[in-house]
Amino acid sequence: MPREVYRYVLCRPIPFPEVLATLDLALIAVQSLHGAERTRLDARFASDPRRQTLVIDAATPVGQALNQVFVGFARRELGDDAFRVERLDRIPAPAGALA
Repeated sequence: MPREVYRYVLCRPIPFPEVLATLDLALIAVQSLHGAERTRLDARFASDPRRQTLVIDAATPVGQALNQVFVGFARRELGDDAFRVERLDRIPAPAGALA
């Protein structure tokens, strides 16, 4: 079954902790919308600092909100040319665990 999964690939050198800080801000915003418990259960993502990628599973309303908020924050904080977004059918085999 296809899923809505988005991979963000950095196009220029950006310290990966900045990307994760942007994701943390997006998670706080999503918690405000959906509650901490629902966010903890439904917000799925994986990061790979070595490959400079972040994957967000948008198969649930929480995941969709996280994806929308993250892309908005990332555009403003990192710049429009800082990353590209790829739509995937499934979550790739992670280098690290899904959160």
